[in-house]
Amino acid sequence: MNARSFLRRMPAALWRMPAARRMPAALRRMPAALRRVPAAPVSLAVGAAAWEAVGRTADVSSLPPLSRVLDRLVELSREGLILSSLADSLLNLALGLAVSLAAGLVVGTAMGRSRRVEAALGCYVHALLTAPSLVFAPVFFSLLGAGRAAIVAVVVMYAVFIVIVTTESAVRSVPPHLVEMARSYGASEGQVLLRVALPAAAPMIMAGVRLGVGRAVTGMINGEMFIAVVGLGHLVTEAGGRFDSASVLAVLLIVVAVALGALALVQAVDRKITHWVPQTARSER
Repeated sequence: MNARSFLRRMPAALWRMPAARRMPAALRRMPAALRRVPAAPVSLAVGAAAWEAVGRTADVSSLPPLSRVLDRLVELSREGLILSSLADSLLNLALGLAVSLAAGLVVGTAMGRSRRVEAALGCYVHALLTAPSLVFAPVFFSLLGAGRAAIVAVVVMYAVFIVIVTTESAVRSVPPHLVEMARSYGASEGQVLLRVALPAAAPMIMAGVRLGVGRAVTGMINGEMFIAVVGLGHLVTEAGGRFDSASVLAVLLIVVAVALGALALVQAVDRKITHWVPQTARSER
């Protein structure tokens, strides 16, 4: 029996329970029409209305209303500044994420499967995870110059260590009896890893990937602002130098959209990889 079949059987009593009984009591008392209203759009609408109201009430240059920020975003788009900067930033993000995921998954899996590897690398990984990642920007600037390589290095510093730590924890938390059962059927170490350990650890690994994506977006902007003034970071730096709050917030909206788009892509991959996990074993989305 591999991890997939075992985890399918484990929560059988739960997923056979009627959906109405699995629903929290507070939600069951809500009218059906309200339960069908998606929470995310309502939350965004409330936040946008609050931003507009506070911006108009305060009437300060540092917090323009949302309508003015959106107007400025349209102007920047018509000038061609958004698309060209966005293309540079997405390339930096994609390269940094690719390196972070490749290194993070490999190193994290090795640390999770081997106590010796964990003892050798654990101190470095946890030290660099807790260290402020931006302090390495001058080092990368000196070593790699004011180019794309230095920005990608900053993105990697922000994202790779959280991926390593969560992957290590996920692989180490695989139930031992699953591994023992696979070995009793003659599975090799590679088969145990590929057919049992990684599938069982996949949900937690993908949670770490989501955290890594969020940190990578932060690293992308910081790297572009402090190392090489390109991409969306270039627009933020220029607008900040002019004390143009509307332009800064307009670019910030694009950064948030990039982060949400990247997270949505990761969640789609997560659903594809962990489709075998019973719905009751997932967190409510």
